[in-house]
Amino acid sequence: MVNEKLVDIKSMNEEELGIFLSGLGQPKFRTSQVFGWLQKGVKTFDKMTNIPAGLREIFVKTCYISSAAIEKKLISAYDSTVKYLFSFADGETVESVVMKYHHGYTICVSTQAGCKMGCDFCATGKGGFRRDLKASEILSQIQSAQEDNGIRISNVVLMGMGEPLDNYENVIRFLELVSCEKGLNIGMRHISLSTCGIVPRIYDLADKKLQLTLSVSLHAPNDEIRNRTMPVNKRYPIGELLRACRYYAEKTGRRISFEYAMIDGVNDSDDCARELAGRIRGMLSHVNLIPVNTVSGSSYRKSRSERLKSFIAILEKAGVTATVRRTLGSDINASCGQLRSSAAKNKAAKGENTG
Repeated sequence: MVNEKLVDIKSMNEEELGIFLSGLGQPKFRTSQVFGWLQKGVKTFDKMTNIPAGLREIFVKTCYISSAAIEKKLISAYDSTVKYLFSFADGETVESVVMKYHHGYTICVSTQAGCKMGCDFCATGKGGFRRDLKASEILSQIQSAQEDNGIRISNVVLMGMGEPLDNYENVIRFLELVSCEKGLNIGMRHISLSTCGIVPRIYDLADKKLQLTLSVSLHAPNDEIRNRTMPVNKRYPIGELLRACRYYAEKTGRRISFEYAMIDGVNDSDDCARELAGRIRGMLSHVNLIPVNTVSGSSYRKSRSERLKSFIAILEKAGVTATVRRTLGSDINASCGQLRSSAAKNKAAKGENTG
């Protein structure tokens, strides 16, 4: 458990770190040294070998370094996708997934331990919300995965556990750190952020013009269906959400990716396809159709292949580009929430304290 009085030094940007070190009487060049160690993923201050012992002792008393410890690791026999259950100092756990593509390695990271949004077809939402992740904890998932696999990750997807825009300030700080030239240096055009539709924050994000890809979990063409499957729609109806999306696309010049989980008999009819096309036609966008994952406790099942083909044909005829998402790690349940849920059940069965 981390002492709450200690400073989360890895969540500092270089300017803040410089001010902090200046207050400790340190020269300017020390900032680059310490920042470099933190961005490399050092886990303890004693590993900062070019930092004076006296300063390291001060760090131990005043600061802490967030890290993501590997609790469990699953590797797909089909495509080498790697799924992690990471734990933090307070015992909270999150999931991350590393996927290999022809262009390099992509990691899907979590931004919260659990989620408040309560989407019907999501395993994470069914597990409830625990807390937000700090910027350093989001960054640590990438660092740990890189170190464990001996790879360089080139693309980041904020599509794991949690709603990124519900943890806005920490996520924005993470984006600053992960794209820093002196850090992991992953450019914004190689980062995707997924949201279920926190409308005010979409406007805030648009105004920052960060050039990342915004993925919107739409999953329905109208309020009637979306209200049943995604509670957030009752606060931010689909009309408001799509207006915010148009604003984002126009403000940034970046294409919106609409995520659409195809659920048998719920949102996969031809009428749904035509209504969806009518709502987003003309917007700089793309529809990513996702065969829904089977989630324990849910009656939802993925759409049949003929439904997928018909749905995509209707969208394309209307001038809306669409593809079916490639499924990776199917043998290890690579979608988020299920590994964490399983681990929590195992702890409960053993009588361990789960929080």
